[in-house]
Amino acid sequence: MQPTPSSVPQRRLARQARQRFVEGICAGLPDLDKTVLDLLTTLMTQMGTAREMQSHRDAWMLYQQHHAAWTDRTGKAWRDALAPHSSTTRGALAANGASPQFELLSDDVVENKILASRMALTVSEQVSQQFDTLRQRTQSLEGQELDSNDILRPEAVCLLLVEQWVEAGLPRTDLQTVVDPLQRELANLLQKQYQAVNVFYVEQGVTPQADLKSRVRRTAGGAITGSGGSNDSGAGGLASQALAQTRDAMAAARGGMMPPQGGRPMPQHPSRMPPPGYPQHGMPTAFATGMTPLARARQRAQGVMGQLRRLLTQPATGFDMVNAPPASAALAHALTAHRVHADTYYSGVATLMEDYSPAAVVQLAGAVRERSTELKKKASTAGEKAIIEVVALMFQSILAEDRIPPAVRVWFARLQVPVLRVALAEPEFFSNLNHPARQLIDRMGACVMGFDATSINGSALEAEIRRVVQVIEQYPETGRRVFQLVYDEFEKFLSKFLTEKQATSRLVTVAQQVEQKETLAIQYTIELRTMLRDMPVRDEIREFLFKTWAEVLALSAVRDGPQHADTISLKRTAADLVWAASAKPNRSDRAQVIQNLPGLLQRLRQGLALMGVNGAPQDAQIKILTDTLADAFLSKTASIPQTHIDAMAKRLANLEDFISDATLGDMPLNADNIEMMLGIDASSIHVVADNGAPVEDAMVAWAQELQPGTWYTLDHNGASAQVQYAWQSQRKQLHLFAAVDGSSYLIQLRRLAAYLQAGLLVAQDEEGLTLRATRDALAKLDANPERLLD
Repeated sequence: MQPTPSSVPQRRLARQARQRFVEGICAGLPDLDKTVLDLLTTLMTQMGTAREMQSHRDAWMLYQQHHAAWTDRTGKAWRDALAPHSSTTRGALAANGASPQFELLSDDVVENKILASRMALTVSEQVSQQFDTLRQRTQSLEGQELDSNDILRPEAVCLLLVEQWVEAGLPRTDLQTVVDPLQRELANLLQKQYQAVNVFYVEQGVTPQADLKSRVRRTAGGAITGSGGSNDSGAGGLASQALAQTRDAMAAARGGMMPPQGGRPMPQHPSRMPPPGYPQHGMPTAFATGMTPLARARQRAQGVMGQLRRLLTQPATGFDMVNAPPASAALAHALTAHRVHADTYYSGVATLMEDYSPAAVVQLAGAVRERSTELKKKASTAGEKAIIEVVALMFQSILAEDRIPPAVRVWFARLQVPVLRVALAEPEFFSNLNHPARQLIDRMGACVMGFDATSINGSALEAEIRRVVQVIEQYPETGRRVFQLVYDEFEKFLSKFLTEKQATSRLVTVAQQVEQKETLAIQYTIELRTMLRDMPVRDEIREFLFKTWAEVLALSAVRDGPQHADTISLKRTAADLVWAASAKPNRSDRAQVIQNLPGLLQRLRQGLALMGVNGAPQDAQIKILTDTLADAFLSKTASIPQTHIDAMAKRLANLEDFISDATLGDMPLNADNIEMMLGIDASSIHVVADNGAPVEDAMVAWAQELQPGTWYTLDHNGASAQVQYAWQSQRKQLHLFAAVDGSSYLIQLRRLAAYLQAGLLVAQDEEGLTLRATRDALAKLDANPERLLD
């Protein structure tokens, strides 16, 4: 069907809008490029295993070579998508326009779709409001829904970006490494361009097509009436409309429309249909099966926050998630009064909590609920009422958490009003899991869940939580800055609190020394191999220096310092041993060996004793060395020049100047070192060293992100223990967990990752207090939507 003359200008206007959009996102490609390059550069400078650091270096170098091709190809692909009937699906239709043929998709095509769908899901969460307005306006011009491959859609933009990354010669695994900051930058870019096109539409007089949901209301009997009907009127009609919109918003949050009473479910709107390859709940099947538990948890968390955001931005509430209006006068006055008289408000509640009884907890929740009801009466807008209700339901869930000791719950209760003030002023609280107010509540909750009422009452942890809450209450304007300030202070407190016990403190000190010693041993070995690479040194001497003497030098450097006289002497011993073990064709050289041999053997025994090698094992080691020296004494081959020996001795003396962190490999953990360096019975310390078990790199990254203070259930050697993550070493190679019975678990990085991967270490609170509270609030509003605005 040919367009009518009157529709031609409208279609031309839609084409101009697409052109503006594409030119805008193409202009933003340098920023996307910079985001990727900055992250790869940062990763390249970070410490890690030799394999990880080499991988980051390779990714950075490869991106330097191909990034221009990627941005050029992506820009061209986006512009080519402006052509009519363009498709981003390779091989879907024959080039001659023949009918569609079923064919197998290659693994690359499937993997591209999975990764692009994941990106599109995250991007769409941020741009959904602006895109939906753009979609409706474009639809009103063209008279049809946007094609699934329309370049205006986030999923089409993401798929072309991913495809061109691969076709430019860059590995898909590298894109997965940088996907988080890249998709954030892409979301910001699309949001800006959607806004710009919407402004263009407004300037051209194009208004958004009315959403059909807002034109449909349900009567008390369940009948459907149009917006122009007369079934609803006055205040009752407005209330009915708001309730219908709330129900629709809850249904939309779950992914589809609610069915009319007595009818079949209404189909999902095309804009809400999941991308190709996704099941109904919005996650690609292949991706869901390959995600780590941490990635799955984050994906679920983003879904919950998206549901909440859609609920609050429905027309019935009208809450602006970008620029929140100031609180109405009555509500602002009530919030100020609450801050000034906070101690008075909660004095009775604190008295109730002294007996820690279930009844007291119920009364605490009731008092908090009453406070919310009073504040809701002061609200003058639907948005304010909705925010107060959501925050109230969240804290109702938090206060119902049985794992939080009752003595601490009163302080969580006092955070409700400060958090409400933040939520009213900073809508980001409802969309950003990393908002400092959420982070603070989650961290405090995770740290107290392993304590019972008696163990935490009167403790330093309880006192710190009390101080944090009181500081927040004292600030006239509670906002992100205040919560960030006390969150940082709480983290500093935890670093001391978790290791302040004498036994734990001593173990942490020893663990730090163990990591330092093992790290130096690896570095010394590498440097010794470098120095001896071109020297004619016997294999027995090489093996002794690499496997034994490097350990001696490392231990001496940790105990006494790298420039201590004893350490310098042991370093010189390595050079003297190399020279003594080389051929001695000259009589003067042989005489010098005979003269220096007693002192050399004495220093060798001194070093072995430092490592705990004494008695028969020491004698056996010395015999191997003396036999090797005797063979060298009689050898007639060329000797090592003295200048080489002197250069080696000088380099050894200042070895630390030549050591680079980039030479580090996987650090071995020797359980015997703990006993030796503690000097006491370490039976209560469980040293869990790496055992070579295969583990995914993503699990290693997860292990490095664990937060001190969090409680876990640890299954070790068939026994289950409740442990608190207490400490990690500077290089994140060693991790300490403290059990409630006084025992400790010192676990090496890759073994820790293996425990996480196998489900032997499970967080007692996997999703965090505020996310679970948000989920509970949505469930209550789903069952009873009237309460949102009631």
